[in-house]
Amino acid sequence: MQPSVSRPVHEEDAMQICENPIQGNVAINRYSGNRLKMNYQSGGLVAIVAVTLLVGLIAGAEEPEPTRPLRELNQSYFPFTPVKNKAEWNLRRAEIQRRVLVAAGLYPMPEKAPLNAVIHGRIEKDDYTVEKVTFESLPGHYVTGNLYLPKVIKGKIPAIISPHGHWPNGRFMKESEAEVKKQIAMGAEKFENAAHSPMQARCVQLARMGCAVFLYDMLGYADSVQFPEHRHGPAAKGFVSPEAELNLVSYFGLQTWNSERVMDFMCSLPFVDSKCIGCTGESGGGTQTMILTGIDDRIAAAFPCVMVSTAMQGGCTCENAHYLRINQGNIDLAALTAPRPLGMTAADDWTNELKTKGFPDLKKLYTQLGIPDRVEAHFNIQFPHNYNAVSRAQMYAFFNQYLKLGLTNTDERDFQLLSTPELSVWDDQHPKPAGDQVGEPHEIAIINWFKQQTGKQIEPLLYPKSKADLRQTREVIGGVLEVMIGRSLPQPGESIFNLRTSEDKGDYRLKRGRTTCNGDVVETTFLYPKEWNRDVILWLTLKGGESIIYPDGSLSQSAVQMLKRGYAIACPQLYLLKATRNANVYADDKRKAGGAYEGFAGYHYGYNPSLFAERVRDALALIGEIRDDKEARANKILVAGVEGAGVIAAATTALAPTAVHQLACDTAGFRFAHLDNVWDVNFVPGGAKYGDVPALLALCAPVTTTVVGETPGSAAGAAAAFAVAEGRVNFVGVTQSSATDAVVNALTSRK
Repeated sequence: MQPSVSRPVHEEDAMQICENPIQGNVAINRYSGNRLKMNYQSGGLVAIVAVTLLVGLIAGAEEPEPTRPLRELNQSYFPFTPVKNKAEWNLRRAEIQRRVLVAAGLYPMPEKAPLNAVIHGRIEKDDYTVEKVTFESLPGHYVTGNLYLPKVIKGKIPAIISPHGHWPNGRFMKESEAEVKKQIAMGAEKFENAAHSPMQARCVQLARMGCAVFLYDMLGYADSVQFPEHRHGPAAKGFVSPEAELNLVSYFGLQTWNSERVMDFMCSLPFVDSKCIGCTGESGGGTQTMILTGIDDRIAAAFPCVMVSTAMQGGCTCENAHYLRINQGNIDLAALTAPRPLGMTAADDWTNELKTKGFPDLKKLYTQLGIPDRVEAHFNIQFPHNYNAVSRAQMYAFFNQYLKLGLTNTDERDFQLLSTPELSVWDDQHPKPAGDQVGEPHEIAIINWFKQQTGKQIEPLLYPKSKADLRQTREVIGGVLEVMIGRSLPQPGESIFNLRTSEDKGDYRLKRGRTTCNGDVVETTFLYPKEWNRDVILWLTLKGGESIIYPDGSLSQSAVQMLKRGYAIACPQLYLLKATRNANVYADDKRKAGGAYEGFAGYHYGYNPSLFAERVRDALALIGEIRDDKEARANKILVAGVEGAGVIAAATTALAPTAVHQLACDTAGFRFAHLDNVWDVNFVPGGAKYGDVPALLALCAPVTTTVVGETPGSAAGAAAAFAVAEGRVNFVGVTQSSATDAVVNALTSRK
């Protein structure tokens, strides 16, 4: 799909020079009719870019309102998706887990560099110790925290990983005297020190119970000084930039990666029993508890607090990411713990309905798995948002049981509160990072590291050399595409066509109606020639029905040619054709807190499909309807992508290769990587990470394919995939006639 424009194209644009990192320097050297011709100087390719995409995209055009429901983290309802049995759950679990990993930018997992852990500053108390820890989760990025241990360690001991929530100063939190008195008065706390710092309280008590406990900083908190602030809004470079979004690098992803490396760190300690590690955190730390437990089966038991909910899903950028909560929510994320033990608490916050909304589903799931007693919830809704003494006592009992601590008494005792200097990992001997290791330069370095990791892992998949390689390409990149689109080819009977009108036009029959699939409605026009060869061309275009039938009722030349050659035509009105940008459910006037960080596009794309994905869904619905149509049964389905819908056609075919006989599309050399606006009508989060458009074309193999606007050099990976799959692909590059004519001829000309 070509990049859209928000202003008219003038002749002076013909001399504009732009940079194309994939195909070399592009010189726009001629304006002719309704098309621009561009000379790709590095490869000699002259690709044709359609200006027809300007239809409905001219600046000042009224933006169409979305007609499909949009979900929003604060207002929407996020129920659990039920399953019927264990086998169905195993499939569903894999689906949820893959979506989490893709959302975090960790699919596949990056390589794990040496931690280079430093443990120092041991503080000894009566029956426990506290040490200061730094290690590198990736080269040059430090995870910081405190390691609490029993004073006497014999043999291997259990461990607890403890991420924290969004409390002031994080690990260094110290509540005011007034708040301490309030907490004790309401029965939330017993001891002043614990009321000052519930974080220190839980770590001390767990260490006294015989566990190694690591309380570590979330980004921008306490000693995590490389991020001067926990979150910031959209930026030109670094995190929350178009480059970061196109490569799925985010606060959520980095924090999840840090947690994964915390797990590695704990397993590296010689006295830790790596098969007996639990995880617990509250609020945002509860989110991290669910996520880490969901992606890492080394966690033996989990206790997320005040975060498992069908209501608000987590308000911070470290809890949100593109794709994360499409087709799922926090109940599904918590369910990833199954069949391992899962405990949780609720409070008088967004979790206050957990008893009736969410927990019964989790209980039913664990019952279906034959382990109903391994899931528990405590509804402490007499207290506001917390991880207070009441909740902590429930957690202590949980881990005593499931980590087999064997204690008869887990009552919390008072302790000596440590000060910020005592807890901080940075001192004269261990200086804090500075210069380019902090702020935007550090963010850019992290993005580059993740991109390098992606290159190492994805590049081989883009150039398969064997059928085994190609299967891996389909599993990884094809799996990512399923996440990005959020839907696959409809099952038989899921796509239904409701006929509105049917007219005999002499040489052909015109049918108009609506195709409905999974709640989505697609206006569709069908043309059937009198001498039908039983093949149907799915005509995907951003002009809609006017691409084949003009307003005066006459047929376009393309339609005439296809009908004359015996092909039926199915032309859907793809979703929001006149849109000039993606919708934003979290636009300025809809935000909760009003903070700049709420401009992060993940608040929309984390809950809703992109416009590109919606349009691919429409195309898949049409394929399902054509396949299932018993009255007008088709022998073959051919897919055409023209007039701005070339990449949509490629993505559709990639998701339905067994249903598509042939593909012809015009990509016009478009690349997601060139977009610089996350609300661009063509924007797809992560679109650049997994091989861009050539990867989509590769996934179409072995479907016979013709691609206008590409050469074997510009889409080398696709050429390699087709060679391995023993399929036919023809890269047209430049056409002397229009790209649309080339597509029609490729599909209808009899060789």
